[in-house]
Amino acid sequence: MAPPRTRQARYARRRKRRMDAVEHDLLPEQWAALTAAWGGCAYCGATGVPMQRDCVLPISRGGRYTLANIAPACRSCNASKCNDEVTGWLRRKKLDERAFLERHVVIQAALAAQFPVETPAEPQAVR
Repeated sequence: MAPPRTRQARYARRRKRRMDAVEHDLLPEQWAALTAAWGGCAYCGATGVPMQRDCVLPISRGGRYTLANIAPACRSCNASKCNDEVTGWLRRKKLDERAFLERHVVIQAALAAQFPVETPAEPQAVR
């Protein structure tokens, strides 16, 4: 049986291929710390609604789910941003671009100290 040919089904297959092509390394405890640090939607500041993982650099543009590339977003902001570049989208929506970027840097620095990146050890030279 052939797969469904609707636009929604094609988009879902394309997104699945993009998601499978990259390695995501965002841990659940990192997501919890990230949502706690932001205290709501990173873009509009909405609180009391479920937060979604939004890639600052979209997956379709080379981003992935990592601590440095994820911001919590309400459903409205996440759907509106889609795969747009974050600063252009913030300007178009008339949201405070500077405040987001400054806070993003501060939160990322704090979380990087809390969750240090483990670098693989260099292999020893064989003699």
